[in-house]
Parts: sequence; C-alpha cells; structure tokens
Amino acid sequence: MDLNDTPSMAEIRAEARAFLADAWPAWKREHAITGEPPYALAAMRAWQRTLAEHGWGAPLWPPEVGGRGFGPVELAVWSQEKAKVAANVPFNIVGFGMAGPTIVTHGSAEQKERYLPPLLRGDELWCQLFSEPGAGSDLAGLSTRAERDGDDWIVTGQKVWSSGAHEADFGILLARHDPSVPKHQGLTYFICDMRAPGVEVRPLKQLSGEAHFSEVFLENVRIPDAGRIGEPGEGWTVARTTLLYERMSLGDVTAGITFPFDKLVAIARQHDRLDPVARQDLVGVYTTERLLEQLNNRILSKLGRGEIPTAEGSVVKLMLAELGTRAANLGLRLLGPQGAVRGDDGPQQAFLWEKAMHLGGGTDEIQRNQIAERVLGLPRDPQPDRDQPFRDA
Repeated sequence: MDLNDTPSMAEIRAEARAFLADAWPAWKREHAITGEPPYALAAMRAWQRTLAEHGWGAPLWPPEVGGRGFGPVELAVWSQEKAKVAANVPFNIVGFGMAGPTIVTHGSAEQKERYLPPLLRGDELWCQLFSEPGAGSDLAGLSTRAERDGDDWIVTGQKVWSSGAHEADFGILLARHDPSVPKHQGLTYFICDMRAPGVEVRPLKQLSGEAHFSEVFLENVRIPDAGRIGEPGEGWTVARTTLLYERMSLGDVTAGITFPFDKLVAIARQHDRLDPVARQDLVGVYTTERLLEQLNNRILSKLGRGEIPTAEGSVVKLMLAELGTRAANLGLRLLGPQGAVRGDDGPQQAFLWEKAMHLGGGTDEIQRNQIAERVLGLPRDPQPDRDQPFRDA
C-alpha cells in the first residue's frame, strides 16, 4: 500500500486545501455559524452556490455540465480535505451523487439542460424513490406499476425510506411496466415531480425525534414520457448507474459521521471517568478509527493503481457502523445520568442515529454476503425467481 499522493492527487489536495481555507470560514462568518451541523437549509444552499461558483459544486460531473470529471481517487482526496475542516455538509446527496450522474450518463439533451443547472446551484432538491415495503435488498422485486397512456405514464405504488422526500422537488423513480418478463427486465426509470397530483409524502418519525425519511404513496401519478430516462425495460441498467454513484457519493460524506474520539476524551475528562475500563474503551474507538483510516488509504492506493476494489467497501461499511455504535454507547456511559437528557450535538443524538448506520446503504447482512462471495468464494444464495416472469414469482 502506497500512502503517498501521486502528483495529480497532490495537486488536487493543495487546490482543495487552499479553497477551503478561504471559503469555509467566510461562509461560516456570513451565516454567523459557530457550531457544527445540522445547518439551516438556506445556509446549505448558500454553501452549495459557493462551491458551484468555484468549480467544486459537483466534482463527479464532467466539465461540460459544471463538474470536474473526478473519479473515485480524486473524489476521495476532496472528501478527505473537507473532513479535516468539518466541511462535509450533507446537502442534496441524492441530487448531486445519484440523480445528476444518472442524467449525465443516460439523460437526453433536454433533460440535462432542464435539470442539471438548477441542481448545481442548489435551487432544486431531489429524493430517491427506489425501496418499497416489499423490495429493499432485492430492489428488482419492486411492484410499483407504470402503465403507458399516450404521451404519459400512469404510476401507482408505494415507496419507503426516501430521505428528504418531504422537501424534495423531484424524485428518481423506478417502476415496473411489464410484469410478463423476469424482474430485472420489466423496469423503467423516471423523473417524478414530487408536487404532481397523486403524490403523497408521509414523514416517518425516528428515534431521534426527526423525520429524515418518508414513505411516499403514488396514486395514478401522471408522468410525461419526457420524464423517462432510458428506454422502457432499461430501468435496471439505469438504476445500476445510480447505485454505483450512490456508493461513491456516500463515501464523500461518511468521513466524520460517527461521534469523534476527541470529544469522547473531553467528556471523560469533564466527568472524571478516565478509569481503566473507560480508557480501554477509548483506545478501542481510537484504534478502530485508525484502522478505518488505513483501510480507506488501501482502497485509495488500489484505485490509484487502476485496480477495482472488491469487498473493501463492504468491510469499510461494516466497520463504520460498528464504530458508530461503539462510540455512541461509550459516550452515553461517560455522561452517566446526564446521558438520559437530550443533547442535540452530543452522544445522545449519535446513539439515536447509530441504528440507521447498520441499515442505510446496504444492511450489515448484505455487506457480509458481499464479503462471503467476493473474499471467501462462497456460493451465491439461490435465486429461483431470477429468470421467472415477475407475475409468476
């Protein structure tokens, strides 16, 4: 593993560091921000405009549509520099990391002209309408229906776990138009206006008291054929592009999402809890952080050699979820009775969020299956319905 930057990586790192050193403090001063996330939506939009004005708004996109043409290596360097100054503002992740690259790759010229510029400016928000109550890990098993009606499609179904759907202007939607073919073949991909008649968004209240996710009901929603991305039946191919970029975009904001070690140490000192057991647990958190750092470096080094990582991403995801749980639980123990009192930016909030880290972006079980198949060489789970018509499965 080579931990040294290549010349191109060093150039991007220096440019990113110089930009953030000036722009990030200026943005915080302008909006009178002295603490850490969550930030107000208006402030996040302002930060996105700043990024876009200086060429950092959507680095994964090609230059001709306002991006920088970054690949995984360059994006990782940018993410590392943002994480160092806590500038990983999680704004419109679905829009920039999923919808945008999908439209760039598969969208028509008209779709690119209509949707990419306002997305880049932070004017329009997006959500993902993929998962359903009966189709999460097996996404191709979804049952939301899309029926052609002249120049429109009529869509009916239910989606769930749609992050930010209550604020979104548009959603990327996967629906089934042909149940007579196997499940991966009968899907079509759409852009859905979230304010269209028949769209109902119901926020789902979480343990933390927030409602970040929503369930979305679609009742005879009329989507113009101009809102279709790709040909009918190509939905799974288009969706795979979205999922590929989803993994990259999540990597762009994951650094720093667990409760940090230095804050745990500060809590332990403040509450005089640096006993041998607490010190051992703190060492465990610190060690896991460093292991994750080196594993990310290993992935970056592999990408820099032109190799494609296999199960490393699944290992990182599992370790990140475990670190989140360990750090949050330790934080509550260090707080003692005070841990029962709500704290908006303390380990209490991290404790209420950490369960989601074991589910979002692929459950722990899915990650372990990936490791079993790609590292241990174990056989895939049988899929008897893969080649059957969906209506018979």
